[in-house]
Amino acid sequence: MATLTKEQSKTQDSEQRLTKDVYSRVTDRIIADLENGIRPWMKPCPAEHAAGKITRPLRHNSTPYRGINILLLWGEAMAKGYTTPIWMTFKQALELDAHVRKGEHGSLVVFANTVTRTERDENGDDVERDIPFMKGYTVFNCEQIEGLPQHYYARPENPLPASERIDEADRFLAATGATIQHGGNMAFYAPARDMIQMPPFEAFKDKESYYATALHELTHYTKHPSRLNRDFGAKRFGDTGYSREELVAELGAAFLCADLGITPDIRADHADYVGHWLNVLREDKRAIFSAAAHAQRAADYLHGLQAKPESAPA
Repeated sequence: MATLTKEQSKTQDSEQRLTKDVYSRVTDRIIADLENGIRPWMKPCPAEHAAGKITRPLRHNSTPYRGINILLLWGEAMAKGYTTPIWMTFKQALELDAHVRKGEHGSLVVFANTVTRTERDENGDDVERDIPFMKGYTVFNCEQIEGLPQHYYARPENPLPASERIDEADRFLAATGATIQHGGNMAFYAPARDMIQMPPFEAFKDKESYYATALHELTHYTKHPSRLNRDFGAKRFGDTGYSREELVAELGAAFLCADLGITPDIRADHADYVGHWLNVLREDKRAIFSAAAHAQRAADYLHGLQAKPESAPA
């Protein structure tokens, strides 16, 4: 077993305290949102921008944010009324010959990675070990920044019609190969039969609600042992394992709705879960990070089942 020097131990303790602080700051904020009736993973109402309708938040280079950062920046956009989906650091704004307006306050995002360290073990041999770390940093929405190139603020000339985006959702569902049956008045995923049960399309108040529900159940579909093999040990409705899986499905559906340009209302039946989610988040400051990571993996898996565009002939 490797023995840490006093300096290495002090550095590791400092990193652990910083990581714990990030977990606490993010989780406490999401708990506060839930207690105030705000669900931060329900993306803002679509606002037109050259980058497309607000979907996943984008970095300054148009790369979408992933996992927990989607929730953080959606929450900020809703709280502050931003309609531009692009975010950047103070330094990145300067590199574009722009500047953050005086008095503006940034928003928290997190960066997670591992660092490899060489340490000496009890036999005097050098060994390498990977140490996970997380740190928070600050970004600003483009609406807080002056002097950016015009395309950061531009509005689209021809927004994609909503009807076509729903057609895209139909194609997305079909491409997964999941068995989806319609009938009855309940939506659920049945692991034993590996199938999704949905009420008839016409039973929903609007088409967005239908697709959001289908994507929620499709996220559950990814937990099957033949797919992502996700198991939180749920035994009954409302227990910790059940609530964790429901939170993953809720976030997975939100991510997929964003990718497909769907803006659903909050499902009335999901209000029943808020209390269970709050219990999980209060008990474990890392739960929302874990749920977001699992949801991201589920979304990635389902995107991976989609047909790849054919390459143009050389």
